[in-house]
Amino acid sequence: MFPRPDHIPDAPGSYQFKDCDGRVIYVGKAKSLKSRLSSYFVRPELLHPRTAQMMERAASVEWIQVRSDVEAIMLEYNLIKVHRPHFNVRLIDDKTYPWLAVTIDEQFPRAMITRGSRRKGTRYFGPYAQSYALRETLDLLLRTFPLRTCNDAKYRRHERLGRPCLLFHIERCSGPCVGEISPEDYRLLVDGIMSFMDGDTKAITEQLETAMQEASKNQRYEEAATYRDKLESIQIAGQRQEMVASSDEDLDIIGIAEDELEAAVQVLHVRHGRVVGRNGFILEKVEPMSTEELTGRVLETNYGETPLSIAGEVLVDVLPDEHAIYAEWLSGRRGMRVHIHAPKRGRKRRLLDTAAANAKEQLVRHRTRRAGDLTSRAQALDQLKSYLGLRTAPLRIECYDMSHLQGTNYVGSMVVMEDGLLKRPDYRRFKVNAVAGNDDYSAMREVLLRRLRRIDEVDDSADAGRAARFSYPPQLLLLDGGKGQLGVGIEVVRELGLEGRLELAALAKQFEEVYVPGRSDPIRIPRDSEAIYLLQQIRDEAHRFAVSFHRELRNRNMTRGALDDVVGLGPKRRRRLLSEMGNVRAIRAKSLADLEGIEWLPNAVARSLYEHLHGPSPKRTDTGTTVDMEAGSR
Repeated sequence: MFPRPDHIPDAPGSYQFKDCDGRVIYVGKAKSLKSRLSSYFVRPELLHPRTAQMMERAASVEWIQVRSDVEAIMLEYNLIKVHRPHFNVRLIDDKTYPWLAVTIDEQFPRAMITRGSRRKGTRYFGPYAQSYALRETLDLLLRTFPLRTCNDAKYRRHERLGRPCLLFHIERCSGPCVGEISPEDYRLLVDGIMSFMDGDTKAITEQLETAMQEASKNQRYEEAATYRDKLESIQIAGQRQEMVASSDEDLDIIGIAEDELEAAVQVLHVRHGRVVGRNGFILEKVEPMSTEELTGRVLETNYGETPLSIAGEVLVDVLPDEHAIYAEWLSGRRGMRVHIHAPKRGRKRRLLDTAAANAKEQLVRHRTRRAGDLTSRAQALDQLKSYLGLRTAPLRIECYDMSHLQGTNYVGSMVVMEDGLLKRPDYRRFKVNAVAGNDDYSAMREVLLRRLRRIDEVDDSADAGRAARFSYPPQLLLLDGGKGQLGVGIEVVRELGLEGRLELAALAKQFEEVYVPGRSDPIRIPRDSEAIYLLQQIRDEAHRFAVSFHRELRNRNMTRGALDDVVGLGPKRRRRLLSEMGNVRAIRAKSLADLEGIEWLPNAVARSLYEHLHGPSPKRTDTGTTVDMEAGSR
């Protein structure tokens, strides 16, 4: 049973919807519990399909009232972490990146590379994309800051033996287990390596340079050489940290790439102007949300339990809803003021674009890995058969999409998927010829007729192998659009006598809706199913293929130059002329005599070129001079 609106407090807090078994299926937060919860208690057709699905399973709702909006954010985050509700955004990327950790709560802290969960009393730096790069950096740093890297059991064993390990003898450890260094001096090494990992290399470099010069001045050349080697190691390690901002800037740069189902996030950690770490993860969008809401979820996920210090400025592409509350929350976690900024231009905008490009690449890699998994592909095809009511699993799927610009350069694309994998050799593209103006239905009809007429066609020519692939009928024909496109497909299939041989479906603009023949209402495929990922992949590929052909055709028409119709000026001469002159404007500025003076260009072609650009050329006299006939008549 759900409460009456007047029983819900008008205060900030977190609410939890539960199913009939008492399991938490959704956790949310609100500045006003009364206003937010009341928005759920309306007719199902007024809700987003995903929200309506959640309300169908919900049997009760509870809430926890808090004192401030900031507390509501933290409470929501902790409840999601504990209950892992089905209808909340989920972190689905299980990849753990390596971190450099220093156990600062011990008398002689240990430097180590670690993954997985974090522990208190340990300072973390990173994360890093490649473990080998982090190991090389740590090896360079140990030459200057020889901290112990052994585990506690090994440390205690050598402490009992009174004999250091090999790392001490090769000067990669200062030997705290046998009393070779005092706790105070060891702490200086710890502070040095942490300052370096924070991006502050200037003070360390100056200190080593001063010590090297002092030792050399006092003729302690071996000691000076030691400082020189340490300085070189610091400089090499520092080069691995890319300088992207001024030395006094601390930034967290959050790039997001999203589609209807998932979002990839890349966070670049910049300290003292240097990139000292990168973090990436994938979020599954199992609840409907705007870009502003997604940004808020990303902030909660990234900073909920981060072992890193929070930067004074966080760069995002779009400010989250109620970003002042998130800034207050982050400021409380940092202990100092944090600004959330969405730059529109300049250097910071370029940094944000870099992070977004990394996120886009990560999302592509994630899709590729998922598509390459045999189990996922088989499950997707079985689910598609079940959801769409197909006779068999669609082992061959063809998807069609149209592209145009205000009815011009109309093109269509056909992409093919076999056994859940895209089959690029079977792709086809169509230049639509018989459609005037903006008419997607007629364009789709033309493309389908041209393709489906080829089914079962026998070709004895040299290109018979290619024709055979084109004649193979698909188990499922997917059309990009809604009921209208589906109607066109049904009409074409009936006209060609292919009824019973082809299954049809149309993807609506709202991606989770699929229309099939004989059913007026769309089929809503669950957003967390493998089938929806397969449909998304082939839909995106059909759109990409259509748009690329449209752009190619449009560019070809737009770049048809002023030199294309000149008699005698073929492609080679045209390219050479443009290479030497620069552009058409420079050629038009030349006189007829200048053009005829080009050694490799025949005079007849030069006159044709001049007349093409300027109109009829001046008449020549016997002496070779030109006469303006119109002026002479005057």
